[in-house]
This record gives sequence, structure tokens and C-alpha cells, in this order.
Amino acid sequence: MKIPLYGFSVTAADAGLLSNLTPSQTTVSWFLRTPDGSSVAGVGVILPYSSTDPVPGACNQEFPLEIDPNIYVQYNLFETTITFAPANIGYGRGESPPPCDVDMGSSTRWRLVYEVYQYFLPEGDLSEQSLISNMEKVANVQNVQDNSRKVMSLSSHDRTQFSFSSLPGQGVIFSVIVRDPVLNTSASYIPVHTYACSFNSTLDGCNDLGRVSTKVFFTVLGLAGLFVCFVGHRFFKCELFCMGFGFMAFVFFILITRTTQLDYDIRLALTALMGVVGGVAMVMSWWRFGSVMACVLVVGLILGFFISSIVFFTPLGDLAIFHNDVVFWVVFACIMVVVPLFFIRWPREGNIITCGVVGAYTVVLAVNAYTYTSLSYITLDVLKRFLNDNFSRAFISVPLQDVDFIMITVWVVLGVSGIVVQLYREKSRPFFPPSPYVMWKQERERRKTNVLDPSHHKPSLSARILGRIRQLTQRTEPAGETTPLLL
Repeated sequence: MKIPLYGFSVTAADAGLLSNLTPSQTTVSWFLRTPDGSSVAGVGVILPYSSTDPVPGACNQEFPLEIDPNIYVQYNLFETTITFAPANIGYGRGESPPPCDVDMGSSTRWRLVYEVYQYFLPEGDLSEQSLISNMEKVANVQNVQDNSRKVMSLSSHDRTQFSFSSLPGQGVIFSVIVRDPVLNTSASYIPVHTYACSFNSTLDGCNDLGRVSTKVFFTVLGLAGLFVCFVGHRFFKCELFCMGFGFMAFVFFILITRTTQLDYDIRLALTALMGVVGGVAMVMSWWRFGSVMACVLVVGLILGFFISSIVFFTPLGDLAIFHNDVVFWVVFACIMVVVPLFFIRWPREGNIITCGVVGAYTVVLAVNAYTYTSLSYITLDVLKRFLNDNFSRAFISVPLQDVDFIMITVWVVLGVSGIVVQLYREKSRPFFPPSPYVMWKQERERRKTNVLDPSHHKPSLSARILGRIRQLTQRTEPAGETTPLLL
């Protein structure tokens, strides 16, 4: 078989061809081959279009085919980008196609509108059978409308390139429908799928997404979060350490990722180390200064971060206004800062609520290290926005399937149970434990002023140490006569 000429063929995982028929033509032939001659599984669909239907990709000026109805996909760790060529209005057999860019009137291709759809494959299913069976659900216009989620509509004046948040290991099928509002007709581009990962990679491939270091890190984090969820307020120092760890680890991971090219495992190890430093620093600040309110406000900021992340995880985050970085970060920061204000009035209750919400969520993250769940993207999408300057233009919709609803239930049950248990246990206790350093200072002042306290007459620690050293270094004098004299 001869190699087809440039412009008469296309090589891709999801590829399609559009052929114009002559008035007398009754048959058309296409040829399919793999680049390396191997056997592959696939499904083919033939769709006939009439002269009134739009012609997908007929105004192509970028890709090899003269008429290119394909959707081209590119992805990286942060975003997945799809691009397609503009369509033209329909025309009959033997007629010349209408010009694409000569006129912009209502009788030209500029009246066409486009709709972008998204269809999620079953979570955790990377099999060919699943892909092929689900591809059939988006094979034509009606199937796309019935089974897919409409992401957005655009006119012919908008760019035909869009970005979505990458979901490594999660299969997604993108479809585009072009409509002619004058003739009330439509046509579908060739659907394209991606898993945002490679099946051929020996490192971080689709079948090996979970690193051992990530599993260890989040397993330990999940166990600590479960502890904080139920007894965090009771063991206040442990809670402060965990909150300080999370706060510092998140900030440091952003800094080290943006400023260095270190290997992921090294970055994760350094992040854990700096998290320990942050946890110790937070505990020591409370131990030394005794300011419970300052520590609780930091805890409130963490809860505010979670609430703000949840807000933008909803469809609200896909509004066009929030694709502007300034608007997004201003609104995000406002929500994040407002939450700690309630802690001023109800510090204990706010601290316990944070323990329940954040602690239960770390359990979800621990589960995500072993099996995929979309809930991890509540915080991961915000992290991506910190790390990638262009992520703001990406759509961040994620699938909510059976495992996600199970994990939402687990999150809610753990969080509510932890909050109720801690509120019940702590209702008769002091709001917060006193600072050990402040207690030591108060005890020292009490001993100085209370002459009835036996410890008031006890030498200071330094005097006792010096006295002990003198006893060990001085030579013992002979005792002499020890018998008392009788007078």
C-alpha cells in the first residue's frame, strides 16, 4: 500500500475524515492502517450529512487536511487543551464551497455557533472495551446531547481553543457540535478522548500513577487527620503541630516547585521536613507566648481556605469572570479571611469545626492515594492555579461518580461525628489549655512572694547545681572527734 500524501491523511487515536461527494458519486473508500503494522481495536462510524448541514473543519487554515473535522488535544500536568478548525455553512454536491473570510454577513459561516461537550469515562477504568463502548455514546449529535455535559457555547468570533483542568488517569471524551441557527441544522466534529497520561511511559504512566512516596506521605497524613478529627481539641499541642505542618508544607511545596526543577520525591521529602518545622514553630509560639487567639486565627485561615476551595470546586468556579486571576484571587482571599472572624466570637467551636472538616478531608486524600476520587481536586485545582500562570483559563469541571458520592458520605460522617464528639467531651472543660510557659512564670512568681511555701526557701536551680558541683570536686576533710562532750 502506498503512503498517502500530506493533506490526504491523518494519524491520531481519534481520527476522522470528511469527503465531499460529486453529483454522480455513489461510493466512497477510506483506508485504515497502523503506523507500525500492529493490530489494534477500534470502532468506526459513518455519518451522512445533507447540503444544509454545517461542514465541520471546512475553514481549516492550521491543520494538514483541507477539510479537517478532528479535534486536537494536548495535555500536561496542569491543563488539557483542545483545538479545532472553524466550520463552514453547508453546500450541495458539485457546488463551490462558500468563502470563509471574505464576508462576515448572516449568509456566511460567521452565523454558525459551536457547543463544547464533555463526557467522563467510568473512574478507574482504563480498558479498551470501556473506551469503545462509551465512544458509541457520543458518535453523533443526538447521542452527544443526551449523554454529555455541555461546557460552553461560543460564536464564530471566539477562539476555537479551550483549556480544561487535567485529570491524570480519568478518561474524558470531548465533543464539539456546530449549529446553523438559520437553517436549524447541526453537525458533529470527531470526538476525541484523553486520560492526561501515557500508556507507554515506564515512569508515571496511566497504570502507575500512584508513587510510593505519595502513598506513604498521605497515609501518614490521613492517620494524623483522623486523630485530629476526633480528639484534636483535647490534645491541643498535637492539633497545632498538624495544622502548622499542613500550612507550612502547602506554602513550601508551591515555592520549591515554582523556583526549582528538583525531582518530585526530593520535593516531597523537603516539603515534609519543612512541614515538621512549621508544626514545631506553631507549637512553640503557643508555648512561649500563650496567645491562643493568634493560633486559632491561623487555624481559621486553614478552614477559610477549605471553604473557599469548595466554593470554586462547584460550577461557580467555571464562570467566565473567575477566569480572570485578579477577580479569582480577590474573591478567594475575601472568603478565606472572613471565616476567621467568626473564631473571635466562638474560638473553641470554630477550632473544633476545623478539626472535624480538615481532619476528615485528609482521610479522603489518603484514600485518593490508592484509588481515584475527584474530591482531591478541591485543593489540587487551587494548587495548580498557584503553580501554573496559565491555569486560570482552564475549565475545572470534574466527574462525580459512585466512588465520589461514597467519599462525600465518608467525609460528612467523619466530620460531623468528630465535631459532635469533641463538642460533647469539651463542654465542661476550659476552652483552651493554658500555656506551659505562662504557667511556669506564674508559679515562679508565686514562689517568690509566698513565704509560707516551702519552695520559697529552696535555693534556686543554679545555686543547687553549683552546690552539687562543689560537693563532687572538694576534698572530704577528716571528721575528727565525733563523740559529743559531756559537761
